[in-house]
Amino acid sequence: MYKYMQKAFQEEYRKRSAIHRQRIAEWRKQGTVVRIARPTNLARARALGYKAKEGYILARVAVGRGQRKRPHPWGGRKPAKNVAYLSPGKSLQRIGEEKAARVFRNMEVLNSYWVGQDGTKKYFEVILVDRKLLPGAPKGRAFRGLTSAGKKGRQ
Repeated sequence: MYKYMQKAFQEEYRKRSAIHRQRIAEWRKQGTVVRIARPTNLARARALGYKAKEGYILARVAVGRGQRKRPHPWGGRKPAKNVAYLSPGKSLQRIGEEKAARVFRNMEVLNSYWVGQDGTKKYFEVILVDRKLLPGAPKGRAFRGLTSAGKKGRQ
């Protein structure tokens, strides 16, 4: 059953269906980190560890696409500081997980997955779990690169 759900979700995005466009338009009007009742892509959420029970929540996170603007060089205009854009060395998905972890401080990030994008934003759904349900009570998984998005790109 999940195979067909996954296929339907991918088809919606590929064909830019009316449902998908309406969904993105609604997300644009919402905040950066929004708690949601149920996953947009149930098959993907379940594959990454989501369970529909107490202690598990989902948050949709909007992350700006494109290069990240470097802050103004307050130390004067030196050649080393004369760079307008800078890559932070982290994926947008990892940045999204960190944003969710900052908002939901009592929860721990389990995993996340892509749900859509438009011209300016990428949208990820982040699975958060109550710390009591995780063995060993790890703290700050998202910030220490212990989620799947954090592990990618490490040497």
